[in-house]
Amino acid sequence: MQLNGSSALVTGGASGLGEATARRLAAAGAVVVVLDLHDEKGAAVAADIGGVYVRADVTDPVSVQAAVDAAASAGSFRALVNCAGIGMAGRTIDRHGVPHDLAVFEKVVRINLVGTFNVIRLAAAAMANTEPVDEFGARGAIVNTSSVAGIEGQTGQAAYSASKGGVIGITLPIARDLASIGVRVNTICPGLMDTPLLGAASIAVKVGLGDSVLFPKRMGSTAEFASMAYELLTNDYMNGEVIRLDGAIRFQPK
Repeated sequence: MQLNGSSALVTGGASGLGEATARRLAAAGAVVVVLDLHDEKGAAVAADIGGVYVRADVTDPVSVQAAVDAAASAGSFRALVNCAGIGMAGRTIDRHGVPHDLAVFEKVVRINLVGTFNVIRLAAAAMANTEPVDEFGARGAIVNTSSVAGIEGQTGQAAYSASKGGVIGITLPIARDLASIGVRVNTICPGLMDTPLLGAASIAVKVGLGDSVLFPKRMGSTAEFASMAYELLTNDYMNGEVIRLDGAIRFQPK
C-alpha cells in the first residue's frame, strides 16, 4: 500500500517514536495528523511536516473522533500508528509492605491499552468508508506500539507489562475483525529505545543500557522504529504480527 497522497494519524506524534513516525510518513507523501496533548510540540511538528495537529486524549472518544475526522478530511485515510502511552513503575507490594496504588495501575492500563483500542475502533470505522486500493479490497493498515516488557516484564512493571501485553493480545483478534474491510493490523514491541522518556539519563547510563543488548550494543533509535512502522504499513502481506525491535535483548528480572 502506497502512502503518497493519503492521510495518516499518529498518536503521541509530538515526540519520540511518534514524532519520528510522523516525519517518516510525511516524507513518503502522506498528510499526517499529529494527535497529542502537548500543544506546542505537537503544533510545531505538524507545521514542520505539513500536517495537522489535533489535541486529544486517546481515552476520550470525543477528542479522538475529532482527530479521526481531521484525518478523513485531509485525504484518503489509510494509516494509523498508535504511539501514545505512559510508563509508571511500582512493585505489587513495596519493601515497606505497601500495596501497589490501584489508581496508578488503572491509569496505565487505561491509557496504554484502552486508549489504543479506542483509537483503533474509531479509525477503522473511518477507513471502512474509503475506496479499496486494490483488487483484494485493501483499505488501510494499523500499527500499534507494545513493548518487550509486554512479553518479559521486569520487577516493578506489573502495570506497564499488563497494558503492553494487552496490546499484543488484541493484535490478532482485531486483525481478524478488520479483515472484512481490508485493514491490516500489526504491533511493534520495542526494546530499549533512545526516546525523551530517557532524556534525563546521562550518556553513561545510556551506554550501560546499550551494553545489555545482544547486538548491536546500543539503544535503538526512533528512526529505526519509524522505519519498521513504515514497512508494516506498506507491506501488503504483513498482518496479525507482533514484531520485536530490540537487538535480541532479553530482559532479566531487574
